[in-house]
Amino acid sequence: MNFSKLELDSETSESDAKARMQAGSRCTWVSVGVNLVLTIVQIAAGIFSKSQGLIADGIHSLSDLVADFVVLIANHHSQKDADEEHPYGHQRFETAASLALGLLLLAVGVGMLFSAVDKVQHPESLQQVHVLAIYVAAGALVAKELLFRYMLRVAKEVKSSMLVANAWHARSDAASSLVVGVGIAGNLLGYPILDPIAALVVGLMVTKMGWEFGWDALHDLMDRSADEAEVVAIRHTLLGTPGVNNAHDIKTRKMGDMIVVDAHIEVDAAITVEAGHDIAVEARRRVMQRHRVLNLMAHVDPWQKPDADHL
Repeated sequence: MNFSKLELDSETSESDAKARMQAGSRCTWVSVGVNLVLTIVQIAAGIFSKSQGLIADGIHSLSDLVADFVVLIANHHSQKDADEEHPYGHQRFETAASLALGLLLLAVGVGMLFSAVDKVQHPESLQQVHVLAIYVAAGALVAKELLFRYMLRVAKEVKSSMLVANAWHARSDAASSLVVGVGIAGNLLGYPILDPIAALVVGLMVTKMGWEFGWDALHDLMDRSADEAEVVAIRHTLLGTPGVNNAHDIKTRKMGDMIVVDAHIEVDAAITVEAGHDIAVEARRRVMQRHRVLNLMAHVDPWQKPDADHL
């Protein structure tokens, strides 16, 4: 076994993990700054201009601000080393944070829906908004779209599902600002009911996004398998290992953005136990080096002979 190669792989892995955490933290702090400014400006301008839609969008930005801090905390804790209570590490802290983010969005969305429905049911209380609202909505739209593009690029670079979720959260904000802008424009043109209707649409968007994030994270916490393409690629790597004649019963489960794998590999029945063990070790090393695999447990079977697992 080439130990120097293994040490290099380990160092590279640690370096990648550190860079991943730093990139995630950096882009999230950028999001914190943007959402803090937007929250203050949108809510203040919404109150001044009497725009229900702008206030709803400001509350949406506030939920983003809270979500950003959830991501920062999760990004820190998920990088902790494995310990006795968490032998596979703390990667699922990201999944738990994604679930919390989904529940947060769901709660905010439902609250926005109730408020908007109340306004729509009492149109006599609606007033024409101030023209300032349309400028604030347009500025928020541009800021959120730019933030989405930046965060999604970083999320793809570091391969973080949690950062991807937060990036698409920013995109939902951009879409909500567009809807709010249309509602405000309609109000200024003499249709005041369009402003609370815009707030209602924003509430529906936030609720839908929260449900999708939460449901997806819940499935990952229930040991959902990796996608089929990833499993096929892992099997291909196993079959490419010298001494492995076949591979079957490959089972995977998500562990944050990583994967835990169980696999049966078939080797020549005539070789020694030590030789079979060495083949399994090399197969594990190759899979962990080439894929987002946190650990692989390889069960050695005799090639082309029935074993007790399949009687």
